[in-house]
Amino acid sequence: MIIEAIKIIGIVLILVGAGFALIGSIGLVRFPDVFTRLHGPTKATTLGVGGVLLGTILFLTVQGEKGVVRELLITVFLFLTAPVSAHLIAKAALHRRCRSVCAIPAQEPD
Repeated sequence: MIIEAIKIIGIVLILVGAGFALIGSIGLVRFPDVFTRLHGPTKATTLGVGGVLLGTILFLTVQGEKGVVRELLITVFLFLTAPVSAHLIAKAALHRRCRSVCAIPAQEPD
């Protein structure tokens, strides 16, 4: 009974993660400029792939499979690198003076 409940929770996490990834990819296509487009993929990476990996961890644990450590390492790596990469893309867009829908404040010299 408990094993079936954990399997269902894992499947729900996988489906929710896939939904976040879908919404993030739609946001990437629909948003008008670089700065707003960053939000979609960043959220999709953090929540979507994170949800899929956590669901996979639960499902593999119940099945008795090995490889849970690999999924944990991937999850930690994604949670650490997604915000950093989004920040660097935004900084590069500011440096190239990309067009923005909103007014961008004056950049301070480094």
